[in-house]
Amino acid sequence: MPTNLKESGFEEFIQQFLEKTHGYRIRDAEQYEKELCLDPELVLEFIKTTQPDKWRKHEEVRGAEAGEGLLSRLATELKARGTLEIFRDGFSDYGTKFEMAYFRPETSLNDETRRLYDSNILSVTRQVKYSFKNENSIDTVLFLNGLPIFTVELKNPLTNQTVREAIKQYRSDRDPLEALLAFKRCLAHFAVDTEQAYLSTQLTGLKSRFLPFNKGFENGAGNPPNPEGYRTSYLWEDVWSRESVLELVGRFIHVQKEEIEDHQGKKTRVENLIFPRYHQRDTVRRLVEDARSKGTGQNYLIQHSAGSGKSNTIAWTAHRLSELHDAEDRKVFDSVLVVTDRRILDRQLRETVTQFEQAAGTVKPILEGSAELRVALESGEKIIITTLQKFPYIIETIGDLPGKKFAVILDEAHSSQSGEAAANLREALGVSDLDEAEKIDSAVEEDVEDMVLKKIKSRKVKTEAISYFAFTATPKQKTLELFGMKSPLDSKYYPFSLYSMKQAIEEGFILDVLKNYTTYRTYFELLKTAEEDPKYDKSKAERLLLSYVDQHEHAINKKTEIIIEHFINRIAGRIDGKAKVMVVTRSRLHAVRFKMAFDEYLRLRKSPYKALVAFSGKVKDGAFEYSESEMNGVPEAATAGTFKGDEYRFLIVAEKFQTGFDQPLLSAMYVDKKLAGVNAVQTLSRLNRMRADKDEVFVLDFVNDTDDILESFKPYYVATVLSKGTDPNVLHDLERDVRAFKLFSAEEVTDFSDKLMIGSKPDILNAILDVVVRRWVDLRDDKVQEEFRTKCRDYARKYAFISQIVPFENTDLERLFIFTRNLARKLPTKYEPLPYEVLESINMESFKIDKTGETRIDLSGRGSELQPMGSGVRVQKPDDRDILSRIVDDINERFGTDFTMEDQVIIKGLAESLASNKSLEGSIRSNPRDAAKIKFEKVYDDERIKLVSKHVDFYKKLDQNDALKKHLGEKLFDYIVRNLPK
Repeated sequence: MPTNLKESGFEEFIQQFLEKTHGYRIRDAEQYEKELCLDPELVLEFIKTTQPDKWRKHEEVRGAEAGEGLLSRLATELKARGTLEIFRDGFSDYGTKFEMAYFRPETSLNDETRRLYDSNILSVTRQVKYSFKNENSIDTVLFLNGLPIFTVELKNPLTNQTVREAIKQYRSDRDPLEALLAFKRCLAHFAVDTEQAYLSTQLTGLKSRFLPFNKGFENGAGNPPNPEGYRTSYLWEDVWSRESVLELVGRFIHVQKEEIEDHQGKKTRVENLIFPRYHQRDTVRRLVEDARSKGTGQNYLIQHSAGSGKSNTIAWTAHRLSELHDAEDRKVFDSVLVVTDRRILDRQLRETVTQFEQAAGTVKPILEGSAELRVALESGEKIIITTLQKFPYIIETIGDLPGKKFAVILDEAHSSQSGEAAANLREALGVSDLDEAEKIDSAVEEDVEDMVLKKIKSRKVKTEAISYFAFTATPKQKTLELFGMKSPLDSKYYPFSLYSMKQAIEEGFILDVLKNYTTYRTYFELLKTAEEDPKYDKSKAERLLLSYVDQHEHAINKKTEIIIEHFINRIAGRIDGKAKVMVVTRSRLHAVRFKMAFDEYLRLRKSPYKALVAFSGKVKDGAFEYSESEMNGVPEAATAGTFKGDEYRFLIVAEKFQTGFDQPLLSAMYVDKKLAGVNAVQTLSRLNRMRADKDEVFVLDFVNDTDDILESFKPYYVATVLSKGTDPNVLHDLERDVRAFKLFSAEEVTDFSDKLMIGSKPDILNAILDVVVRRWVDLRDDKVQEEFRTKCRDYARKYAFISQIVPFENTDLERLFIFTRNLARKLPTKYEPLPYEVLESINMESFKIDKTGETRIDLSGRGSELQPMGSGVRVQKPDDRDILSRIVDDINERFGTDFTMEDQVIIKGLAESLASNKSLEGSIRSNPRDAAKIKFEKVYDDERIKLVSKHVDFYKKLDQNDALKKHLGEKLFDYIVRNLPK
């Protein structure tokens, strides 16, 4: 008999597999009752078999109409409440409540629960005709206890039909008003071919959204080749298995209820049926099984990209872990703590986890202080949701609760600048210089991840009592080494579960933020006006000169003009005219000045759009002081909500809203800040949120090179892997280096650490450190002093991390850690005044910003590894002093125009006109080359314009080709300089 390669052959193959492997019953299409939208015979069989006493009582009440009446009542309840609720809560008819499914409990099954669980009936029906209006049929429908749960449209590429045709069929030829296809009646609609699978939980005609339900291939979209069959065989082999179907219906599928508020404050209640994506289901199941078999004391790293549905994955994981029992029927965890630092999203995550509870009181959000948290921990609340700011207290409290076991789910424990210490320090620094503001704002950072890692190693907590589940899209090397799995094959550290940025982009869950990346370069020329050539420290003078340009009246105004005009011309009309953008600035002071420049430019342009600013604390600029709330005219807590308004299109930020901020209307980002590593990925990823009407985003970058951005994204695009663990001997090397300065004795280290641990008064502790500080000051060698400070800080930082991984028995290392950490804080910082007089000797003749490139930064197939922590040796900068003219020349060369075209013909007449210009000759003779070029460009433009009257074709040729025009100018300038009269 020839092989059936048609669609029907594919249907028959799946049906037979489900019957033989998973015990499905094969039903004829005629046995489906389209009016009731169920299989009457199987419904009644399930009820009579599992609930015979209730059925007898029901028959006594309703008599001969018992069966027909019950089915009619069930159909009415299904229409009103949905299939999922009926499965979980049952339904009542004439005073009797009937169950429609029995799920596997976490505890060991006794005989009765085993019988009930085994009594669930799975069935499959092909070519189901569901409509009274036409003869349309669904290829395959899966039933649980006679109720339809999944519809499946199957296609075979061998007949030139793919999953795309199946999706099209659902969208254009399946009426969602039909009972079988109505929202919440069937739990999922699968579109499947032999290569890929997609599903939708709600059909809405042409707007029906189908999500990929694939395993992923090479960390991207699709499915891997299957040497034993179809690529999509995991559906009928695993997902549609008896155990999996009951798990999906009983524990995964969820009706999510949301209240959406528009910019006018109007609230709308919406429902969505949530079906786990493949990676979510796989991750939760593997985490649960591993925790069940290994118990507490384990660490798990879940690297899931933005767009992975991480909040739902966390919610499923929390609920499953809260009920988890091991093989001996013992509860694995007394409580599950969900800890998040995403303050803006904390409420969303809390609501998500709470909505997933099937029994009231399962979830306890901590809305007050530590007392509420302690009571929750002591009383064994199943799921406790709190913020990362309470994490130190959590660890301390857990240490006081011996015998209890906890699962701690950490959500995005990344660096944060929202700490109180950072805010207080910033408020104390009232600088008006933009360059200094940038330096201060970038240096003051409270690394939350470091805090978490330190607290995890708390002496009071036995690690055997806690399992950590760390969820992040961008793990640092420390996170990988502490939570990742060390491979026995190559000793590298890998995440337990991976859903990569590459797969999220290819599957259409997030946008590629690097697809349209435009770089701008700032050009300016500085002229020396002083006659003499005074000497200055080169690095400080260069920084001051760059700051001078950055503060110049043209700088921020020019960038403001570029940003607003680009937005109005290219972005404003996107997303049906609702597009918004973010402007990332270098410091809070930059943000303040950009806000004022934006307000003025928008006012002069009579634009309907408005800008908001976001920064912490207060900023002093000269005699004035600014705050976010005062500049925006709304409370600081209302900034994010106000940005939703139609008129607010620009959000100007300084170290705020760069992580954890979710605004799908963001369509472009304007970057005026150096970005690198995790910070670059997290910042630019604010753009990647999907909408049905948002297909691409744009980045305009005034500062960074595309190569640098590429290097930042590479480790996180595919999978983040730590090449090897940190060498613990790094600590011994640093210990040796610190002690080699001979600035303190072992007795002083012991004395200080002992007194600190017994709670001695601050004056006694400070007195011990002051002796060492005096020795440091007496060194009177800047390089040696700075090297000692660096070594102390490196030792303290690396000990705090390495001691969490390697249990050192040497108490001297711990004492030295306590000593160096506190000593480094006491060492005075030298503030050398900047040579501000250098500004009196220069003038900025020109300032311009040119687009240097618009490109797609291609990450295809790219990946890289994070490197372990090193010894921390830093190279000291040499004492580099130079004359002012060379400093200016360095600046000009670094920011000057790059002409690249070659071998252009020099027009003799134009060259002679330029060479005969005495003013230009004088400028060339009396100024550095690059400074003289400014004058040349002005004369060159004048002479070129004169060509219009006599040589219009040549003028057009130059005017229409900027590269040619610039290249010709460069050649002419070289010619004139070489041929100056002696």
